[in-house]
Amino acid sequence: MAKKKYNSIWRRILHVLIATAQIIVVCGLIASVLLCAVNIFMCAKESRRIITYEEAQDLEVDVILVLGAAIWNGDTPSPMLQDRLDCGIKLYEQGTSCTMLMSGDHGDLNYNEVGVMLSYAVENGVPAENIFLDHAGFSTYESLYRAKYIYGAESVIICTQTYHLYRAIYIGDMLGLEVYGVPAETREYAGQNYYDAREFAARIKDFLGCIFWPEPTFLGDPIDLNGSGTVTH
Repeated sequence: MAKKKYNSIWRRILHVLIATAQIIVVCGLIASVLLCAVNIFMCAKESRRIITYEEAQDLEVDVILVLGAAIWNGDTPSPMLQDRLDCGIKLYEQGTSCTMLMSGDHGDLNYNEVGVMLSYAVENGVPAENIFLDHAGFSTYESLYRAKYIYGAESVIICTQTYHLYRAIYIGDMLGLEVYGVPAETREYAGQNYYDAREFAARIKDFLGCIFWPEPTFLGDPIDLNGSGTVTH
């Protein structure tokens, strides 16, 4: 009798474990479908706003937004960042906008993305007064949010790699900006599979961010893009 009772208890435990595993698998499948759906939706929605240099010649926007990326040895743009800067400089030279906004991470005295970006652009012929720096562009979301609410931009063209453009444009679009993007890649980048995987997750994060609109790390006083960019240097 005791043995039958013992076996019955274990059967119940086994049934509970199987049911729990089934629930976990189903929830995992649903979550995977939703994550993929968000990525597909974001890319499909914003693909039409990714344009060529030739198409950008017909635009006239408030600012060319160059999004930050890693710097090397404290003073050299990484290949990815250099391509973004070259893209922005080309758009500036063809007259898409007479103003550039460099947005990146300067959260540490020993790490200054925007300072390196400024130096590179000036060395390549862009007048310093036409370059504004956003030292608190710690993420794509914060860069776009601050471009609108601190720098007062209403129309923006973004310079970054294609895989990153969909999310950046989506954030700008949801902010109510007139926003376009020009792909900045001219080469293959080491670790691209990692960047693609990270971007998959980042799209989910910013999709939710564009629902709840958390404030960025820093806000601050408004800065007029019609003035001189040197006030931000």
